[in-house]
Amino acid sequence: MVIVSASDSQAFIERALVAHSVRPEDALTTAELMTQADLQGADGHGIFRLPQYIARIRAGGINVEAKIHVQTDHGATALVNGDNALGHLVARKAALLAIEKAGHFGLGWVGTRMSNHAGPASLYARIISDAGLIGIYIAVGSANHMAPWGGTDLLLSTNPIAIAVPNPPSPPVLLDMATTVAAYGKVKLKAQAGEQMPVGWMIDKRGAPLTDPQRAKEGLLLPIGEHKGYGLSLLIGILAGTLNGAAMGSQVVDFNNDQASITNTGQSALAIDPAAFGPVESFRDQLNVLLEEIRSSQRLPGVSQIRIPGEGSAQMALERRSKGIPLQESLLKQLNTLAKTCNIDPIIKNPI
Repeated sequence: MVIVSASDSQAFIERALVAHSVRPEDALTTAELMTQADLQGADGHGIFRLPQYIARIRAGGINVEAKIHVQTDHGATALVNGDNALGHLVARKAALLAIEKAGHFGLGWVGTRMSNHAGPASLYARIISDAGLIGIYIAVGSANHMAPWGGTDLLLSTNPIAIAVPNPPSPPVLLDMATTVAAYGKVKLKAQAGEQMPVGWMIDKRGAPLTDPQRAKEGLLLPIGEHKGYGLSLLIGILAGTLNGAAMGSQVVDFNNDQASITNTGQSALAIDPAAFGPVESFRDQLNVLLEEIRSSQRLPGVSQIRIPGEGSAQMALERRSKGIPLQESLLKQLNTLAKTCNIDPIIKNPI
């Protein structure tokens, strides 16, 4: 394991993207969001994904000259066409537009189509909560790794959801979860680290537990809560994919193995203004009474603390911003090989 500073990581991502003809302002935005993913502990969604994004750019699977535009607009709702741009740019556009609409209508719902993989869902719910609004973000995953409950055909993805409730000056109450027991990025991280997966992440197509991440293509991820997670994944896919004219079911392109095809990824961002329901200060007062009630509730033996969703990732972000971001040696080697191929400086010259 090596450590790299957040600033060095962000600068490297930015250099690599610019070297592949990404517009400087787009490279900066994407690098900032990818680094934020690593800071908050979403290690399968940060710089880990850079080689994959670069491969897709090289193969024509991502449009670096995209013209992201609003395809339809109906007051409180809109549909953004990403023109096959980097997914971070499209999802951010949707979140910002949802914020704008919530300012006018109390609520804004913005869907996307023709987008790409955009990292962890929490990034975009957090953009909305940073504006003082409740943020909800859902997305269709970029590869199908789950079957309908009781089946074996891979027709569903991890289809994540994130909800962020602002609570200044504290971090937002923030839920970010895949609808599978583990996100596929965690499977890839286990493979990279040479570790086994816990029992319960995956099964093979005969229903037996699968723990070797190198054999992940032979199996399927299990949904959270069995049939309930399956149902949640399906409905998120309908709202973020089918509703937006984006890929869902057998239309989803496996971006892990197909670098050239257009994925037509769908996402949806929802912004809600608490002021539309009553005085904001009253809402915050009641929220903090509730949170304190949760924190101080009776604990099971051996449990030292009851945490609020989002507290762990907020604490990790503080620690990693000061101490650095850990990278596997194999990932560092991959990144510095990438640096040579595009003639840019390596991410770090002297790993700590």
